[in-house]
Amino acid sequence: MNFDPSDPALSAELPHDISEALAWSAAERGPFGSPLFYATEVTSTNDVAARLAEAGAAEGTTIVAETQTEGRGRHGRVWCSPAGAGLYVSTIIRPDRQTVPGSGSALLTLMAGVALADAIREATGLVVDIKWPNDLVSEGRKLAGILAEGAGHGTSLEHVVLGFGINLRAASYPPDVAARATSLETELGRPVDRGALLARALVNLSRVRTASSERRTSELINRWRELAPSAVGSVVEWPSSVGVRRGVTAGVDDEGALLVDVSGTTERITAGEIVWL
Repeated sequence: MNFDPSDPALSAELPHDISEALAWSAAERGPFGSPLFYATEVTSTNDVAARLAEAGAAEGTTIVAETQTEGRGRHGRVWCSPAGAGLYVSTIIRPDRQTVPGSGSALLTLMAGVALADAIREATGLVVDIKWPNDLVSEGRKLAGILAEGAGHGTSLEHVVLGFGINLRAASYPPDVAARATSLETELGRPVDRGALLARALVNLSRVRTASSERRTSELINRWRELAPSAVGSVVEWPSSVGVRRGVTAGVDDEGALLVDVSGTTERITAGEIVWL
């Protein structure tokens, strides 16, 4: 792997809580978090991870940042990343088979949702739900988001950078974000062990990755369905070539597409903007 070890995005010393958690979780994490780089500030952890992936970094190479100056979510939205208020992480996944770049990102996003929702439950006791395709929510308020970005050459998917942000504690957000966001400490009313949460997330990513490699994706999809009650029976709208469409969610298929009933006809949504009503 070719990178400059003096790069400030890669050379910050690991905080004690993170190094301690990595030590006790080493036997369960597989490749995830080995190595792990910690940064005080980056534009985006996905940007750094993508650069490392292009330089040949192995699957599981992970970046954690104290803050992001240009954190992003789906459709180019800004992901607010106040210093010390969240867990901002990206890790590299290298596919088992050759596919069109980006085609595996949707399923990876759902798999990551399962890993993170279970990690939050295991590390903190807070019950959270998944909201298709990439959000974790508590009582309808956004707690975490996931962004999978694939890259490759021609029809070969070389790697996927899987990024996620989890709101740990209350922070000053723009009004439009504050109205729909929450944090773990707000919901729990007590401090959260950041290192333990990170370790559980990496352990669970290793678990779902193994299941995927062993072609056990059906069990992951079924677990996703258990964790995503809004995927059935919710009214949604989305733009289309014929105007705004409206329907009622009817679950997800085995490839992670959202199914929506529109006047008795099932529509299959794989991307785009969904408004939950």
